[in-house]
Amino acid sequence: MKIAAGVILVIGLVLTSALVMALIFGGPSQPPAMAGINEPFKNLEYSGLPALDRYQARDGSQLAYRHYPAETRDDASNGSVVLLHGSSADSRSLHPLATAYAEAGFSAYALDVRGHGDSGPRGDIAYIGQLEDDLEDFVDAVNPDTPRTLTGFSAGGGFALRVAGSERSDLFAHYLLLSPFISQEAPTHRPDTGGWTQVGIPRYISIALLDQLGISTFNHLPVVRFALAEDARGLLTPAYSFNLAQNYRPRADYRATIQAVDHPTRLIAGRDDQVLDSTHFDTVFQHASRDVPVTLLPDIGHVGLVVEPDALQAIITETRHLLDTGSAQ
Repeated sequence: MKIAAGVILVIGLVLTSALVMALIFGGPSQPPAMAGINEPFKNLEYSGLPALDRYQARDGSQLAYRHYPAETRDDASNGSVVLLHGSSADSRSLHPLATAYAEAGFSAYALDVRGHGDSGPRGDIAYIGQLEDDLEDFVDAVNPDTPRTLTGFSAGGGFALRVAGSERSDLFAHYLLLSPFISQEAPTHRPDTGGWTQVGIPRYISIALLDQLGISTFNHLPVVRFALAEDARGLLTPAYSFNLAQNYRPRADYRATIQAVDHPTRLIAGRDDQVLDSTHFDTVFQHASRDVPVTLLPDIGHVGLVVEPDALQAIITETRHLLDTGSAQ
């Protein structure tokens, strides 16, 4: 019995040591800058960028957003569009899209999602699920015009899908997913997200195991870094903690999330997407038995989807298609 107890003790010590080593040394390295993501944003024109507004979240934090009032009220039935940026970014990255929406008669709101931009410390949130709380608080505080459409790009598209398949889906009448991140297990996934991310897999797995045991002490450690150019790392969010990485995306069982979607939802992506394999978006939703129309735009890359004029017009068209399906609110 003493020998068995000794063996168990040794095994326990070895496992504990391995866990500690993974937590300390298993974090993400810095990937080289990805030109296909960095360069298009460098050329954006920010004239007319609205000043930041703020709303109070339930924890007392003042979170940031930009409002683009509709430039024409000829068709008030357009309602409003709430925009969610991609990973590492902030509301400024959606300036061309928000402007296009306003010019088309939509009231647009571009958020600095918590952990990004001017919404709290960059790269971290307090708990998994806080982003849903924040979005509900935004709707309650600002009360955007109805019908409301939630439009999310890349990681923001994945989070929009998370909301669409949740008990908070009634916050919005429609959902538009712009080249959304689905899952590292989905057929749309490319290794290292096409070079955009570097995940510290040993640390990620260790924290996930501890989190399942109810131990969240290490959830604030960084587990993923982004391929930002050096001059952008001080402006954007260079890394995500476990909490933020787990929240700003669909739930782990992405098929169950998709199956729970019961509001009109559409998806649009570029055929030349460098980050995700857009040719498999149809497959993802078909396997989950959900009829989500998918539009692929020729000669459009990942970032091009939210900056190229032809892509912006296609997004407006898809949003109008959603309005034509009728409001679920």
